[in-house]
Amino acid sequence: MPPRLAKLAGLGAFGAIALFVALFALIAYVSFPRDTGGIDSTLAAVTWISVGVVIVALAALHIVLGRQLMELGGERDREA
Repeated sequence: MPPRLAKLAGLGAFGAIALFVALFALIAYVSFPRDTGGIDSTLAAVTWISVGVVIVALAALHIVLGRQLMELGGERDREA
């Protein structure tokens, strides 16, 4: 993989984490208990925890992959 493309892919992996956080915020907002009906507080907490665990796992994976790609992208700088 060319170093320039690896660095771009690494930045994309880090950028995906922001989308994961935004997705979690949307799900948390939608599942928030309301007085007019809908989900209750127990089910909302279960939803937040279950989605949060998945989001944290995906973010950790993207951090590892992003670091590896950024390191691969920086090899040309070290050789010169």
